[in-house]
Amino acid sequence: MDNLLDIRLILIPLAVAFGIGVILGPMFIPTLRRLKFGQSIREEGPEAHLKKAGTPTMGGVIILASIVLTAVPFSSYALLDSRDQMINFDLFFLMFALLGYGIIGFLDDYIKVVMKRSLGLTANQKLLGQLFIGLVLFWVLLEVRTSPKASDPYIFSVDLPGTDWTIHLNWLYLPLLLVMMIGASNAVNLTDGLDGLVAGTAACAYGAYAIIGYLQSNTTVTIFSISVVGALLGFLVFNAHPAKVFMGDTGSLALGGGIAALAVITNTELLLPIIGGVFVVETLSVMIQVTSFKFRGKRVFRMSPLHHHFELVGWSEWRVVTTFWFASFLLALLGVFLKVAF
Repeated sequence: MDNLLDIRLILIPLAVAFGIGVILGPMFIPTLRRLKFGQSIREEGPEAHLKKAGTPTMGGVIILASIVLTAVPFSSYALLDSRDQMINFDLFFLMFALLGYGIIGFLDDYIKVVMKRSLGLTANQKLLGQLFIGLVLFWVLLEVRTSPKASDPYIFSVDLPGTDWTIHLNWLYLPLLLVMMIGASNAVNLTDGLDGLVAGTAACAYGAYAIIGYLQSNTTVTIFSISVVGALLGFLVFNAHPAKVFMGDTGSLALGGGIAALAVITNTELLLPIIGGVFVVETLSVMIQVTSFKFRGKRVFRMSPLHHHFELVGWSEWRVVTTFWFASFLLALLGVFLKVAF
């Protein structure tokens, strides 16, 4: 590929996904409002959030539609002259993870909003769905990596960040994959508590994978990742404070599943906690809070996840969000650096 084509692989899908999101927003949001698909606000959450009750949710459909309508045609077009079936597999793997977890999120949102069951899917139902998708993804990986075309004698390996060491896991990769898929989807879901928070932090993380895909000459990863960035920026037009629509579990679970799948395809499994560091910290804050209260009867934070703690110490919502965006940007750069430097 020449340099001009390389640039087009990034700029055009980015612009198209952004444009689709901006177009779909005004079409979709009034429909959600007419159907009364409004967000319910937890009573135990910050009091200032009660005014957000009724804001349309399930806006993740806008994000997913923008990604699919951009990544699929552009990836297919870019690979017209390619006979590399592995790259085509990459697109299937990424889309299956993104949409599979998006469907789980959609069902959860639908039960909460439409069927008026405030808790949505039970924890066990959600976990079973996430496990099922993770197992299917592992089976697909196994089929590809044990095919006659596969040249690597080791089925599954992971690289240690910052070194040139590789660990050969083989079948031990299965629990790692499940932890990544379930952990990432739930971590992004926990982070989705403020206007624009997940859209901005996830855009930084997916931007890092767009760069990694570009450096690895993986056209599909590059187009898929930059399409997600464009879709998220388009969604931010309506989701930035004060939000006109929330992505709901439809968006957050899908984004978590998609970023974990990218880590698998790019062989950056152990870089995922760095690139998605904000999501990791948010999840750890919940775990620390629950553990401390259970065993000590005391809370470490004023409220968890961590973004609510900063709200309650006096930060404005916009300050919390932009600070977390900046942290995510720095962590994304660190992840790319560790991948490139070693």
